[in-house]
Amino acid sequence: MGTRTEERVGTDGRSGEARALDAYSEVVAGVAAALAPSVASLKVRGSWAGGVRPTGAGSAVVVAPDGLLLTSAHVVAGTSGGSATFTDGSERDFEVVGTDPLSDLAVARVGAPAGSAILHAATLGDADDLVVGQLVVAVGNPLGFAGSVSAGVVSGLGRSLPTRSETASRVVDNVIQTDAALHPGNSGGALANSAAEVVGINTAVVGPGIGQGLGLAVPVNAATRQVVAALISEGRVRRAYLGIGGGARPLPPALAERVGRRGGVEVTSVVTGAPAGRAGIALGDVVLSVDGVPVETVSALQGLMTAERVGRRVPVVVWRSGRQVELDVHLDELPG
Repeated sequence: MGTRTEERVGTDGRSGEARALDAYSEVVAGVAAALAPSVASLKVRGSWAGGVRPTGAGSAVVVAPDGLLLTSAHVVAGTSGGSATFTDGSERDFEVVGTDPLSDLAVARVGAPAGSAILHAATLGDADDLVVGQLVVAVGNPLGFAGSVSAGVVSGLGRSLPTRSETASRVVDNVIQTDAALHPGNSGGALANSAAEVVGINTAVVGPGIGQGLGLAVPVNAATRQVVAALISEGRVRRAYLGIGGGARPLPPALAERVGRRGGVEVTSVVTGAPAGRAGIALGDVVLSVDGVPVETVSALQGLMTAERVGRRVPVVVWRSGRQVELDVHLDELPG
């Protein structure tokens, strides 16, 4: 005859599971209440032979009370504006301030009609503080339903998201992977921690056969803030350009000890006419440092291609045929 394990019941008469569920619900509901006024539903417009018509939809997060919105670049791609609807039912036209397809981020600005209330800006957090298993809440407008909320956990960190512009490609580093349900229309919306701080901008839903039920978000961190600042001030993000393709390569132990690092970036392709080729960087070279900064991964190398280095000559140290070679490279601006 089987026996049943009795649930532990607290002094309030509720089981531990019930109390935990209530606490979970309180957190999610609190985040939703705090963020809902800061998340807009976007309808973007595009031109066609007969005039202008709506072409797509997504979400955006208010990041400044004067009307600045942060969204995904692919949400507003190919348009200069549209309309933004908020949970109070108000609707305002927006214009695109700047887009950066290589980070999949964009900034838009809504108008402020006479007598309208000041927008409620969300608080931005730091995705670098996230840990796997942490509770996150997604707020957006999936499938046209304004103010929808889903919750889950951070299921992975350190993921990479390939992005492209018309003339260049790049990898967005440290993308957040979550099992919080995301659907079309969530793109550009907020991924928040339990303190209602926006730690990510929802950007993609992983399709069937790859990881069904998973979503990705561009992290909100120091790098994101630099992108946003550039989009606000210049409408675009300037990046330096080396012009190589490559991959991380561990160094032989003797070489690693000699140069004081464990790996470098092996050059697997060189773009014709690019700064690397002009300076003499060749296939098979292993890049050890750029401008005096050691590089062991492609993302580390990519992170050094900042606007401040555009037009500068920088030393690039490579390992070639058993010896270190220092080359003087004049970095161009990444086209497009």
